[in-house]
Amino acid sequence: MNIFRLLGDLSHLLAIIILLLKIWKTRSCAGISGKSQILFSVVYTARYLDLLTNYISAYNTFMKMVFIMASYATVYLMYVKFKATYDHNHDTFRIEFLLIPSLVMALLINHEFSVMEVLWTFSIYLESVAILPQLFLVSKTGEAESITSHYLFALGSYRALYLLNWVYRYVVEDHYELIAIISGVVQTVLYCDFFYLYITKVLKGKKLQLPA
Repeated sequence: MNIFRLLGDLSHLLAIIILLLKIWKTRSCAGISGKSQILFSVVYTARYLDLLTNYISAYNTFMKMVFIMASYATVYLMYVKFKATYDHNHDTFRIEFLLIPSLVMALLINHEFSVMEVLWTFSIYLESVAILPQLFLVSKTGEAESITSHYLFALGSYRALYLLNWVYRYVVEDHYELIAIISGVVQTVLYCDFFYLYITKVLKGKKLQLPA
């Protein structure tokens, strides 16, 4: 554990809290991609199956359980509780184009060809692109509510902070995880345009708008 990983975890947790509060308080899923939330639930399920076999620490176990439960709670709210407010018409990204390549890559490029290792690698690859349906939805609608923008910024910050975590670990511990680093770079790059618009518009009180 180091400061960058801790801040990354807290940013990730903040993103989840923002999203759940947004849905619950407004009683609406407007502007949120159910496709991205399904992908995130797949990511956390595949990555944290080691809860059944390994114990690292109370903190590690708690955070993993929170991410799993929160992802399924979000999917439930979107597809069951507040289904009538979910924008099916704009949330049309074909997630099989993300799921299948991620699985194939995990089978071909991994550290060890075992069930748990392949699932972990699959989750890393998939997480790097899981936000694409959300960004696609924002692009199609042309704008995003401030609360949705805050969620996306916190989520993007989490991955950027994890990249700094790997830099720190390489410098201090001489340890690095190439698959996680490359996937993290891809994920952060996907957020670059959004980060710029967030800083220049949302923080100044303007509604974020993306080109369609």
